Amino acid sequence: MIARQRRRGLFILPSVFTAGNIAAGYYAITQSLEGSVLAPQHFNYAALAIGFAIPFDALDGRIARMTNTTSEFGKELDSLADVITFGVAPSILAFSWGFRSLALEGYSDIRQRLVQLGAFICFLFLICGSARLARFNISHNPVALNPGRGDRKYFVGMPIPASAGMIAAVVHFFRGEPLAVWWMSVLWMGLVGLIGFLMVSTWRFWSGKEINLFNRHPFRLLILLGAFVYALVVFSQVLLLLMAAFYTCSGIFSRAAYSWSRGRKPANAA
Repeated sequence: MIARQRRRGLFILPSVFTAGNIAAGYYAITQSLEGSVLAPQHFNYAALAIGFAIPFDALDGRIARMTNTTSEFGKELDSLADVITFGVAPSILAFSWGFRSLALEGYSDIRQRLVQLGAFICFLFLICGSARLARFNISHNPVALNPGRGDRKYFVGMPIPASAGMIAAVVHFFRGEPLAVWWMSVLWMGLVGLIGFLMVSTWRFWSGKEINLFNRHPFRLLILLGAFVYALVVFSQVLLLLMAAFYTCSGIFSRAAYSWSRGRKPANAA
């Protein structure tokens, strides 16, 4: 009887982290709707909530595998949670922060067109994220267009948590102060569109699954983890943006390097 109760508790544990993921996404949505020029802190709260949801998303699957409690229900619940937290929440945040506060006195038509186009681009981000999750769920051992090293594991297409993290990192870098200049909104529109494209692309992104957190030197890991957490708290604006930008650019650079190497092979053969 006790063993059965413990077994049930182990099955519930991954779902608790998934529920935390959904809660963070719901909170981010409500804060994005409350944010404005006069209350920019709500945008920052929404960005931080999306950032906090990323560890929850990483832990629920790992805990399920460690406790041997994986199930089809857990997989479906995790996918739905990702759509809410890393699809709906960042798309609303990207629109509310980047386009809703535009100030173009005397150019109401231009402002309206920019807001409409921005809403469409943010909607495309949501569609691309949903398609990325659907492809991930049905794909088994997918092969990237630019295959990498055989001893490393890669994602095919930019994962949706990293895409949401990139949007959240930019908003947090500005402390939630919404964009009010039209050309910055145009740049923001291009970035959101690029992230959406990277999610549905077949380019490889490092997964980090070969990292073993339970190695023979746990004290070194604890020291490094403590230093990282300290730097993350003190320099969160710059550090989070650099991390997100580096991961985003890594897929672009790896694809460009692969195309460049393939272009050199025919030249060398000739």
